Amino acid sequence: MAYEIIVVGTSWGGLSALTQLIGDLPPVFGIPVVAVQHRHRESGHMLAGLLQDQTSLCVTEVEDKMPITAGTIYVAPADYHLLIEQGFFSLSTDEPVSYSRPSIDLTFVSAADTYGARSVGVVLTGANADGSRGLKRIVDRGGLAFVQSPATAESPTMPAAALRCVPNARALAIPAIATALSELSHYASSTRARARR
Repeated sequence: MAYEIIVVGTSWGGLSALTQLIGDLPPVFGIPVVAVQHRHRESGHMLAGLLQDQTSLCVTEVEDKMPITAGTIYVAPADYHLLIEQGFFSLSTDEPVSYSRPSIDLTFVSAADTYGARSVGVVLTGANADGSRGLKRIVDRGGLAFVQSPATAESPTMPAAALRCVPNARALAIPAIATALSELSHYASSTRARARR
């Protein structure tokens, strides 16, 4: 399977987790990565900048109707729900879901509904259950699920909730998740190269 979108959700402890995950990805990466972290509505654009310090890949905060391209790390802006359409993003100011905006579940569900079996969901550290239902939707549509091993998470609540909802998800430490994503990226890039010949 040549995957076309990777969505990552995190909350409490997410900055450290995302920094490690993004920093472990190779400098050429063939799949767009979308990061959704719960944060204060007035936190500004700091997250994208902090992640950019860890990688040579382009890191950018999403704007409404922004096109989705491979090799880019996209960060959900504070206080907006991030929805994934076919080839572009949409932002929404609808009511918070489970007290959160952005909602990880909403982003995951939109990825699953748009990309189906070509989507990958990753749930990292966090102190609530956001992301569990969305990860299940990804798997139900034929996509792939990774969860940070709760024993390695700063806050194990979110990974543990995700594993209860998706017991067949691959539970790994962050370096192993990064390695697995890198392998998926290599395969996607090779598949596109063969298709162009």
